[in-house]
Amino acid sequence: MKKMIFESELKVLEILWNQGNTTAKDLVSNLRVSTAWQKATSYTVINKCVSKGLIKRCGHNFTCHALITREEAQKQELEILIDKMFDGSSDLLKASLSLLGKTS
Repeated sequence: MKKMIFESELKVLEILWNQGNTTAKDLVSNLRVSTAWQKATSYTVINKCVSKGLIKRCGHNFTCHALITREEAQKQELEILIDKMFDGSSDLLKASLSLLGKTS
């Protein structure tokens, strides 16, 4: 079963997708600006991303890079949503989306 990407983890991924490979130190600095997280919080989220296989940290300066593309993350999250809310049926999702268009 695929694991959901939490909003906090998505914030880390967004930086890596937008900026490319980034040192953990620079990633923490970027997260502080964009989220106002403290250093410890940022490193906790980075470590969770590493343990979930979303990013990899390597080298002497702990360069981080995403192991999942934005498109792969979107597909994974959509599959989780379909399984959770539509009993695995993409047709039910499509029907719900068409109803949304009619209510506006």
